[in-house]
Amino acid sequence: MERTRCIRYSEAFRRKVEEEIESGKYSISGAMKVYDIGGSTTIQKWIRKFGKHHLLGTIVRIEMKDERDKIKALEKEKQALESALAQAQLKIIALESTIAVMEEKSGAVVKKKTDVPSSSGSPKTHDIEKDDTR
Repeated sequence: MERTRCIRYSEAFRRKVEEEIESGKYSISGAMKVYDIGGSTTIQKWIRKFGKHHLLGTIVRIEMKDERDKIKALEKEKQALESALAQAQLKIIALESTIAVMEEKSGAVVKKKTDVPSSSGSPKTHDIEKDDTR
């Protein structure tokens, strides 16, 4: 029975072969012939282990420790501001509904004139007029 020979390659050699393949100097089969490397998956394993192809399409973000804390603080502040904005919008809707009910019950038209449009998009006036048609 013939023994299979087991060849061990140094890490430096494996990295060199992998780099030459990634740079385009050799194909996998070309490197196998040039360096007399047996085994159909030997070089593929080296490429998976040492290669940079796995980084393609991956976003690598380098940040300082204090940057991470700053980002978390800004995200927390953003959430608080979004919550405050939502509360303010709900308050505006409630007040507009209250005014509409008051106008309906009293027959008075409440107009509030401002430069800032209301949540409905139209400017309002401050005058209170009695609507005699109701």
